[in-house]
Amino acid sequence: MGTGTRVTATARARRPGAWLEQIDLPLTLVVATLLVFGLVMVYSASWDFSLQIYGSPTRIFRRQVMWLGLGLTAALVAFRMDYHWWKRLSILAMGGTVIALLLVLVRGELRLGATRNLLGGSVQPSELAKLVIILYLAAWLDTHREHINDWNFGLVPLGAILGLVGGLIFLQPDLSAATTILMLGGLLYFLAGGDWRRILALLSGAALVGALLVALSPTGRLRVQTYVEGLRDPLTSSYHVQRSLEAFANGGLFGVGIGESSTKLTGLPVPPTDSIFAVIGEETGLLGAALVVALYVLLVWRSLVIARKAPDMLGQVLAASLGGWIGMEAMINMAVMVGLMPFAGNALPFISAGGSNLVISLVSVGILGSVARQTALSRQEKERQLHAVVDLRRRHRRRRVSRPGRPARAQKTDA
Repeated sequence: MGTGTRVTATARARRPGAWLEQIDLPLTLVVATLLVFGLVMVYSASWDFSLQIYGSPTRIFRRQVMWLGLGLTAALVAFRMDYHWWKRLSILAMGGTVIALLLVLVRGELRLGATRNLLGGSVQPSELAKLVIILYLAAWLDTHREHINDWNFGLVPLGAILGLVGGLIFLQPDLSAATTILMLGGLLYFLAGGDWRRILALLSGAALVGALLVALSPTGRLRVQTYVEGLRDPLTSSYHVQRSLEAFANGGLFGVGIGESSTKLTGLPVPPTDSIFAVIGEETGLLGAALVVALYVLLVWRSLVIARKAPDMLGQVLAASLGGWIGMEAMINMAVMVGLMPFAGNALPFISAGGSNLVISLVSVGILGSVARQTALSRQEKERQLHAVVDLRRRHRRRRVSRPGRPARAQKTDA
């Protein structure tokens, strides 16, 4: 059996184009385009900001390249790894994430009134929590699929998990990340096939919890109040949104050119991170911003295609939720920059400067690719078995009777 397995593997490896069938090329091309464009925009948006903060115009860009290398390595590992392993590792990953969130509250570094980072600001566990909550809930819902609509075995444990992780993130405080965790819980429950009445109850509960979080947070109340006032009159919106809208107005349809933005030099808050979409709008215009939006739409569409073809429920939920999460993060960031949503600190995936978000986003793409790869391997194995059966029938085909119109060959007899 070992020899047969080696022969099969060798034959599969020698078949031209077999390895290409394991890679989802549309997904790879979309992500590669976002990464290359992101590097260009990070360099353009960060040189002045980096010079003022760190004394070096290339410090942020160099760190982004370093994190990109680490993220691509992690994505390759996730791609080569069978996604079913995450079901076994999900409990360990969730435990490590909870410990990291607790360490943030105890030993985290205070920056801009919030404690969200570890290791000198290099690691942000709330970003890791978004990926881990997807992995953990996907595994949990796959295991408890028969009971997901039961209150005692489905919704109550699900609410407890979301409440624990979301509560630890809210204490940092990070209102946007806590809200994202609750939204991801609702998305995963929906993708797992939850009853619509339970989904409505879960979303209502999440909305109530979100409203309470906003009411308890002075920052949250201020952001909502500023947002409502900005809807009535853009001139009364927050300073951040006003400068962002100014950048889009300067860019017009075709933009002022890469590197030629003026708002990033005259007070646009954190242009390499939260505000990088405004820099994109100014330098590449409405056309460039629309192309970025289209790339994220393509990424979400491709994740749904991968989910539809996945061989089991775990793969379906993982692929759809990971793509939906990346699209949601991008939508929130871009909507905030044009005043369509209250301000939130969500990064623009693959483009915003920042190591944690970039690495976690690339790992998510690696897991997406793993689902596509396992689907392709399963298809190749079925095709191999089918060809083996056909070849076996051809090899052992024998004429049992004479064909019509042709006499049977006389048998030789001894004289």
